[in-house]
Amino acid sequence: MTTIPVNSIVHHQPTLELEPKDLFDYSKRSQWLRAAVLGANDGLVSTASLMMGVGAVKQDIKAMILTGFAGLVAGACSMAIGEFVSVYSQFDIEVAQLKRDFNRRDIEVAEADGLPNPWQAAAASALAFSLGAMVPLLAASFIKPYKVRILVMAGAVTVALAVFGWLGAALGRAPAVKSTIRVVVGGWMAMAITYGLTRLIGAKGLH
Repeated sequence: MTTIPVNSIVHHQPTLELEPKDLFDYSKRSQWLRAAVLGANDGLVSTASLMMGVGAVKQDIKAMILTGFAGLVAGACSMAIGEFVSVYSQFDIEVAQLKRDFNRRDIEVAEADGLPNPWQAAAASALAFSLGAMVPLLAASFIKPYKVRILVMAGAVTVALAVFGWLGAALGRAPAVKSTIRVVVGGWMAMAITYGLTRLIGAKGLH
């Protein structure tokens, strides 16, 4: 009689262990996906919008490239710092919860397997932002005619937005068409608003 509960425990224990691992792997994947997709989209849209805004009042290619590069550096640093602070706060909360759950105060960081890594999240966000920002920079760097430069940059940004939207939907198992349209339209709205407002202010004679 005593062997039946033991066998049942042995048979059921692997299933009880597999479920948390599956859930944990999914949440970890979602975290990296969020950081990568958001970082790339932010880098693409913000840098392209900055370059469009400057191009609305100043057609010089050097001014546009320098603006885009400054946006890349500033945005990558901002993303990295913001992600580091956010993930570190989450890390502290989860470590504190582990200590409360196990009634231990000697839990080391090395023992907290599976918890988010703030440094990796910061590096991933900065890298993703930089990769996205490189699209409008590369598209506009070698084209001197102003109108052609604007059109080529807008086309390259549109393609990149569609790719990022589709990739995020595919990895997140979301509807691809809706996600792609949402990302493209959002990016175009950001560029159009920046271009229009900057051109309006420039037309008022601000120097």
